[in-house]
Amino acid sequence: MTAPFDLNLRHLRALGNVVALRSLNRAAEAAGLSQPALTQGLGKLEKQLGVLLFDRHSGGVTPTPAGLAMAERAELAFSHLAAATRRPGRTGARGFSRPEQLMTATQLEAFVHFSNAQGFAGAAAASGLSQPGIHRAVRELEQICGAALAERRGRGMMLTPAGRAMARGVRLAAREIAAGIDEARGDPEGGARISIGAMPLSRALVVPRAIAHFLRESPGTVIDVVEGSWRELVDPLLDGVIDVMVGALRDNPPAEIDQVALFTDRLAVFARKGHPLAGRPVTLADLHGQSWVVGPHGTPLRAHWQELFAGDPPPVPVECGSVMVIRGLVMQSDLLTLLSPDQIAVELDTAMLVRIDLDLPGSIRTIGISTRHGWRPTRAQQRLVDLLHQASIETRLHENQ
Repeated sequence: MTAPFDLNLRHLRALGNVVALRSLNRAAEAAGLSQPALTQGLGKLEKQLGVLLFDRHSGGVTPTPAGLAMAERAELAFSHLAAATRRPGRTGARGFSRPEQLMTATQLEAFVHFSNAQGFAGAAAASGLSQPGIHRAVRELEQICGAALAERRGRGMMLTPAGRAMARGVRLAAREIAAGIDEARGDPEGGARISIGAMPLSRALVVPRAIAHFLRESPGTVIDVVEGSWRELVDPLLDGVIDVMVGALRDNPPAEIDQVALFTDRLAVFARKGHPLAGRPVTLADLHGQSWVVGPHGTPLRAHWQELFAGDPPPVPVECGSVMVIRGLVMQSDLLTLLSPDQIAVELDTAMLVRIDLDLPGSIRTIGISTRHGWRPTRAQQRLVDLLHQASIETRLHENQ
């Protein structure tokens, strides 16, 4: 499998010149390469990708669909690197106005490992690269960018603000190159990888159903599911570590985040079968007299729960963010909890848990998909997004039957 930084960045940069100029001679001149070097570089790219990027003929060259796809993604990759390294009114230490054009794949790969590990020893252990090699790559990038990317804090290393921006830019660039590889090969079963960030309200029904549909169509694709809260997943989404995030939407998301609604979800109170409050109408006063297991402070569910009792909440002997643990506790005790029906669909179907008969004010939330602003999905990624929409419809129909 070809990794993004297996490809030569200088040759990737030249793809746009070849597409625009339709001539290897003119493209080589524009890219600052010799014509033989460019020809050899394109040949190596084609061999690595296993596809033809350009048709050669007596009048010049014509890009193939694979060549166009790879060139477009390469341009996006370098735009991410440019955004991460350019600062108004500043140039690199040696006056570099376009530092992204001077970086090598080796340097960027080493820097990603360093930023992940927050240190040279950890980066070397994780990557198999040498510590001196990683150290050299980081220092070279600092010279190219004209800014310190890391600094020592106690016994460890920490990224500076410029280093964090650089790390995000490198990850996003790698994501675009990986998308270009997938699109150039054009094979939905060619080993593509998609990463989904799953928030609590999406894990039980919608995400599993969409993935099951997807894998029946594209069994060769690997799906990474990363669980977490919105706060835990938003930075990986912006970094390009995950492609889409599914769960409760925010009223005022950051400008870098696009949101699309899937369905609305109504929270409810649940208890074990046979609970003293089960099977009869109840009031908020009845709920106030019970003990609860709810999520920790700072979570959306905890905020909704607190609003129910207007600042005078009932006892909470257990705070827990794990739905699995909450389900087990509620089934084996008289504790109540506040959850989405989706999170305990199996337990409700088997009557292991029951819904307490009370409509809660302000308990409706919008569940949807969050993506990076300007994100361009591959065909496989777009198909998964389409299936998330389909799964949301199917699961709502199931609930209403």
